[in-house]
Amino acid sequence: MKNLISRRTTLGLISLLGAAIVSMPTAFTSYAADTKINVGALRFTSHAASFVAFERGYFKDEGLEVEFKFFQAAQPMAVAVASKDVDYAVTAISGGLISLAEKGAAKVIGGALMEDPAIDGQKILVSDAAFKDGMTEPSKLDGRSFAMTQSGSSFHYMGAKIAAKEGIKVSFKPLQKVGAIIGALKSGQVDAWSIVPHIAKPLDGSGAVHIIGNVADYIPDYQVTVVFTSADKAANDRDTSMAFLRAFSKGADDFNSALVDKTAGDEAAEEMVKLVHKYVYTDRPYEKAAPSIRNGAMRISPNAALNTASVQDQLDWFKSEKLVKDSVTMDTLVDSSYAN
Repeated sequence: MKNLISRRTTLGLISLLGAAIVSMPTAFTSYAADTKINVGALRFTSHAASFVAFERGYFKDEGLEVEFKFFQAAQPMAVAVASKDVDYAVTAISGGLISLAEKGAAKVIGGALMEDPAIDGQKILVSDAAFKDGMTEPSKLDGRSFAMTQSGSSFHYMGAKIAAKEGIKVSFKPLQKVGAIIGALKSGQVDAWSIVPHIAKPLDGSGAVHIIGNVADYIPDYQVTVVFTSADKAANDRDTSMAFLRAFSKGADDFNSALVDKTAGDEAAEEMVKLVHKYVYTDRPYEKAAPSIRNGAMRISPNAALNTASVQDQLDWFKSEKLVKDSVTMDTLVDSSYAN
């Protein structure tokens, strides 16, 4: 007996199969196709992972349409994430971020810039006037002024940790923006500051400011910046959040291999510097910006891994200074289901 299928049956099966294929997700289409997100950033080399992920299509590969929103300090960025004007951001832990997490408005979901003992990291700077007055090492900053953007900023944390280890006291001067701090340091209106090397080294080279130490000597393995989002997005939009972290991590890998570990070769390093220059030192010609970008490259956490011991130390300091509530815990601040 012959097993025959009628033409009508065959056409029906083809139609059903076609409908099934159309409705199935493919390996080449992200679950989050065409999801628009705003990403907060500073125009620092330390934010390069986001820039690389955007320029090389890693966000797009994950179905994310990214628009950057640029800030001049960490705390306003935290507020923007909490208000959902920004979906994801990368910046230092601040008192503002911790307080927003305590209110259920923000969550840390990964790590970004980190101090690595094998890599030249953040520097301690003094003005030329202070240097000439004998402030040639951090122990000699006793009674002097230390710049920060706002109370509870990462600059506040670093200055306090340096002072505590040296057994000295410094007076903190809030100047709101990094640009204002640089101007005050150059003119001698403030004595000291700490900042990433791509900013510190050119200032030192100008002669108006001097490097007198390394932050890593006072805060080893410091998790300088973190990836964070709103608590709502962390809890209820996990797919998009994971997509962001995957793309961000690819950008970090490219940056680290090109400029930190320098394993990708000279051509890749040159391409990376040109890419970063689209966002950092944009007011300078490439030839002048390139050395600062190269010399200031610090490691960005592979796989957006978070150094929880460093985050705990920061949280403990903020609590000890009464800048955040004692009731805040790591679980309040960090969503451990993301951070590894």
